[in-house]
Amino acid sequence: MEEGYQNRTAFIKGAKDIAKEVKRQASKKVGRSVDRVSDEYSKRSYSRFEEDDDDDYPMQGSQDGGYYRGDSQAANDDEGGHSDSTEGHDEDDEIYEGEYQGIPRADSGKGDLAGGPGSITAGAQQFRDIGASEAERRKDQEELAQQYETILQECGHGKFQWSLYFVLGLALMADGVEIFVVGFVLPSAEKDMCLSEPSKSMLGLIVYFGMMVGAFLWGAMADRIGRRQSLIISLSINSIFSFFSSFVQGYSTFLFCRLLSGVGIGGSIPIVFSYYSEFLSQEKRGEHLSWLCMFWMIGGIYASAMAWAIIPHYGWSFQMGSAYQFHSWRVFVLVCAFPSVAAIAALNAMPESPRFYLENGKHDEGWMILKQVHDTNMRAKGYPERVFTVTTIKTVKQIEELVEIGTDTPIWQRYRMKIMSLSQQIRKNILACFNQEYRRTTFMLMAVWFSMSFSYYGLTVWFPDMIKYIQKQEYDSRTKTFTNERVEHVTFNFTLENQVHREGHYFNDKFLNLKMKSMVFENSVFEECFFEDITSTHTFFRNCTFIASLFYNTDLFKYRFVNCKLINSTFLHNKEGCILDFSDDFNNAYMIYFVNFLGTLAVLPGNIVSALLMDKIGRLRMLAGSSIISCVSCFFLMFGNSESGMIALLCLFGGISIASWNALDVITVELYPSDKRTTAFGFLNALCKLAAVLGISIFQSFVGITKAVPIIFAAGALAAGSFLATKLPETRGQVLQ
Repeated sequence: MEEGYQNRTAFIKGAKDIAKEVKRQASKKVGRSVDRVSDEYSKRSYSRFEEDDDDDYPMQGSQDGGYYRGDSQAANDDEGGHSDSTEGHDEDDEIYEGEYQGIPRADSGKGDLAGGPGSITAGAQQFRDIGASEAERRKDQEELAQQYETILQECGHGKFQWSLYFVLGLALMADGVEIFVVGFVLPSAEKDMCLSEPSKSMLGLIVYFGMMVGAFLWGAMADRIGRRQSLIISLSINSIFSFFSSFVQGYSTFLFCRLLSGVGIGGSIPIVFSYYSEFLSQEKRGEHLSWLCMFWMIGGIYASAMAWAIIPHYGWSFQMGSAYQFHSWRVFVLVCAFPSVAAIAALNAMPESPRFYLENGKHDEGWMILKQVHDTNMRAKGYPERVFTVTTIKTVKQIEELVEIGTDTPIWQRYRMKIMSLSQQIRKNILACFNQEYRRTTFMLMAVWFSMSFSYYGLTVWFPDMIKYIQKQEYDSRTKTFTNERVEHVTFNFTLENQVHREGHYFNDKFLNLKMKSMVFENSVFEECFFEDITSTHTFFRNCTFIASLFYNTDLFKYRFVNCKLINSTFLHNKEGCILDFSDDFNNAYMIYFVNFLGTLAVLPGNIVSALLMDKIGRLRMLAGSSIISCVSCFFLMFGNSESGMIALLCLFGGISIASWNALDVITVELYPSDKRTTAFGFLNALCKLAAVLGISIFQSFVGITKAVPIIFAAGALAAGSFLATKLPETRGQVLQ
């Protein structure tokens, strides 16, 4: 007894010394001694946590002095208006000495890490079977999951969770913005960078490749170094390269910056959902994770609104000679980095997930954060006297993977060995998602993620392309045709658009300071004609003859003359720039922004319905039901023969399918244990982006050819996904593993 008391005194003294150094204060008196905690965890029972489920705050009385303070101690705390843990507390201070003094001793100390004090000797521990260690670790995780749920019930749901909701919402909003950035800037960027069709396609897909790598990388990292830290690093990479991409001039550097920007933002979805879920109790988890999905929609609306407000205004630009140009679309790219920057700033005020700390044996850090959650919520609800009654929390047995690094080892080699060790740990975590326990779940989720992503992203890109194709067909139907014209001594100084001239003869005519848009001249003769200050797009001369004609300051390059004869004709001071055809129709750009705005806004009803019903009807019913309805809605695409009809079908499909995405996010979080959660989510999200690339590439190839193939592909994938979803286990009402 005396030896235990001396050990207890040494513990308090050590904690006091740490507090002195942190606060740089004079020594303070040691507060009331905390209750001595029993070392034999196995004798404790969880039956007390299963009682009084309807009570917001568990009974504080405990016969064995387990996780909560006894009745007498709690009564003393209430009379004093504060707990042992808050002695010396100053609300303006982030860290205070009393908090260190009041931290209870971890339930799983060194003895617990070794399987219980005295259970085995140090020599036997060294040679313990790995399988037995894993089984013991799994048992610890199950015990922690049960206790952690009870603690979250005591902490309640309030100000802290809502604050974290908006912070993580900014990170999810940044992901939604990233999807739309390239599509919105392409109509303008293609002129500045002289992009061909293959280059534009690569630029559109490169973001998905980056997000695929980022989801896999940052998801795995978050299980090793922490959710908050991984999210800050990934968003920082996104912000930095988004900023650079708004200033670089060349196509290759812009492509590289967008790739790395995608790598950064790829980590947001896997980490955000896992991070937030670990602060939510089971009855709140499905609903509030669904509400969090709203920010992806807000990101799309933000991107559409900013593009609408900024890109068409060329007054928001400057240039330094011909080498450097900063047009309005670059301002838009810069503005799109704001959500990511705001998320980084806000995350610095948020703590790490306490579940991550407890899974990694860091009892004190996890306890302090849970106490912060409790105290924040209680103060906001008007109960500042409520005491955080938890004294000890189960921590998980750690299997140390030591790397021997000598003091004379070079610094670069030390970092190399650390990186190699981290890589091995990540590889082990990924392989664990395919072990016997999780193999079936992982493969089923892979099939569901792939089928949904293939159909959703394929159709959402196919819709705008079909709208463009319908617009082109309508434009071509208004083409005017002129045959056997003879025009002499006429000056053309107005725009010529959407006309076809066949077998005409033009003598001594002048084409001055005008635009030629979608003009075609076939089998015509131009004699002694003068072309000056001509700007053209989609304009061609086929089988024409030019006699004694002069071209001055025009962009009528050689590729516009197909099988033409030039007799005594001269080209002077041709315009410099990109030798490609681009559309300068601002109305078409506005239509792109408007269509995406409507398509994004249309998911609002689906988000609301899924949030309200997720915990009532269950994840599987929501997932399978939404997928089936989306599958049926695909067949209505056959009737989309007009621009307005395609827009309406786009909104219908987006509004229905969003519920299945929300359910899939929730069920993915809940099917994996905490130490594998972001790794598995990141892997599945990376597969989702791969499926998106395949879907976009395949669906786009059928634009203008047939509607049947994309519709059959999309409906078939959704039907398969909904069927496989019914084979997954239901997670509603289960404790977060």
